[in-house]
Amino acid sequence: MKNRIAQLRKKQRYSQAQLAEAAHVTRQTINAIENGKYDPSLGLSFRLAQILGVTVDKLFLYEGED
Repeated sequence: MKNRIAQLRKKQRYSQAQLAEAAHVTRQTINAIENGKYDPSLGLSFRLAQILGVTVDKLFLYEGED
């Protein structure tokens, strides 16, 4: 599963550090999520969606087998 967090973050003109502070996580956590090295919890996903002004389903792209 890929995410659109970096794209949405840049559109809102947030730095990774600013998004991390708003979401109460570290910048390294945001970096790991954006690079697909860490899947956020459901709670964090909802926080990020709220901060970025989208719904949770808009944060993620499913790339599974059909």
